[in-house]
Amino acid sequence: MFIGEEPIHIEAKADIGELVLMPGDPLRAKYIADNFLENAKLVTNIRNMSGYTGTYKGKKITVMAHGMGMPSASIYVFELIHFFHVKKIIRIGTCGAVSAKADVGDVILTKEIYSESNFAYTYNNYVGNVVEANENLNKVILSTARELNINLHYGMTTTMDVFGPYIDYDRVLERIPKEYEILGEEMEGFGVCHVANTMNVEATTLMTVSDSKYSDVVLSPEERQTKLNDMIRLGLESIIK
Repeated sequence: MFIGEEPIHIEAKADIGELVLMPGDPLRAKYIADNFLENAKLVTNIRNMSGYTGTYKGKKITVMAHGMGMPSASIYVFELIHFFHVKKIIRIGTCGAVSAKADVGDVILTKEIYSESNFAYTYNNYVGNVVEANENLNKVILSTARELNINLHYGMTTTMDVFGPYIDYDRVLERIPKEYEILGEEMEGFGVCHVANTMNVEATTLMTVSDSKYSDVVLSPEERQTKLNDMIRLGLESIIK
């Protein structure tokens, strides 16, 4: 295995904090840096995948975009941990609700993630379909959500290799074992948590529901970027504890 002495996709030197929020969208990373962090600066922008470091309530925080899909997200998770010794990662993003329990605009915290992808098998011969988000980090987020009076759905989500709204994902959901109650679907969480778990780093996935199979309401691209403040604040308040 060839890794090298320097990261290929993150150009920062010592400007990455041990606490990292990871949105998929580089514009969302900029939004968080501009509106929530103090003294934020752009520390990496290879391939326009922006990363910012600043402080939140005196704690050094990095916000690093990871792009779409597990292959992209896993690259940044690996480099953050291997080269910069990151300790905690919260992926923050959007998902589609596949349960009537979660409405558009609600926030979901992942307990476990199901995927029928071969990502984990390719990564390190893992043959299971379920990975766990970090329990300790989730406990902090659940407690912080109560303090902030943020309604949080906590349960299993699924990570797909394709963008759910563009396929008949009911066909995919029907293949998931019936004992699993899936709240939402997205494209990165399984890969993020699997890589972090194998490297003994705390990671979880926190998502705002942008669309639902049970509703005609859909968040616009602009709303996805800016109307996620409860989730962002919850992620920041939790990761500094």
